[in-house]
Amino acid sequence: MEQKINCAQACVNGCVLGNKCPNIEFREAAAKFLQDTPLDKMLELAQERLRKKITEPPKWVFPEDP
Repeated sequence: MEQKINCAQACVNGCVLGNKCPNIEFREAAAKFLQDTPLDKMLELAQERLRKKITEPPKWVFPEDP
């Protein structure tokens, strides 16, 4: 039986499932990105994303009526 957990809460200090993690391919992709991408490039990507976020119009979320 596959164990279901909320990774955002349970794995704050590291993966608790180890090799049984359902998100292992994402972890490997993130590790490869961190290893292969220079810090200057990461900062450039972050600044570009922040610029896009600031210039986009606000998104309003209205709760549904019960």
